[in-house]
Amino acid sequence: MLDTNAFVLSLRNRIRAMNVLWERAVSDLTLEQMNHHEREGVLPMAFSFSHYIRAQDQSVSGPFLRETPLWVAGGWAQRVGVSVDTLGREETVAEMQDLRFGDVEAWRSYQAAVIERTNRVLETVDAEILGEVLMPKLPPNMQNIFCAIVIGPDAPLRKLEVLECFVYQHGLRHMGEVEHGRALVGLAGMTS
Repeated sequence: MLDTNAFVLSLRNRIRAMNVLWERAVSDLTLEQMNHHEREGVLPMAFSFSHYIRAQDQSVSGPFLRETPLWVAGGWAQRVGVSVDTLGREETVAEMQDLRFGDVEAWRSYQAAVIERTNRVLETVDAEILGEVLMPKLPPNMQNIFCAIVIGPDAPLRKLEVLECFVYQHGLRHMGEVEHGRALVGLAGMTS
């Protein structure tokens, strides 16, 4: 039987490992590759990076730290030179396919800060913290997201689901997009 300490350690390790993939994925991208737009109806890698890392920032900053996300507090939209400054959760592909970065080095700095903050929070997480309820039920505009499928329509949203769904599983999903995007611009994937 798996005890709660082993589960918490596994969750920490999975999130850290996934973030290693995000660090590797951005390490050798040029601005042109990051912004590459294959064709109409296809999102550039800049979208996947922006959408996911900003979601991780929000998921850690608010529920765990009760702080403003780094994106807002640090004025990263201007520093990165993002062309569409929205998360992209409720927007259409047509709206988000125009997202581009102006400065990939600034993006790398922001992403590193988010991952570092997440790692600090992971060190403080235990079973009691993960069990804390944030919402008794997801609101109607969130009933069609992946996390709603995981927890069910009338279940509470706990800090566990924030890390499991909004950080870990969400990050893996978008990493698949990034790996495909890297292939489209002639780069290798993140693992063998």
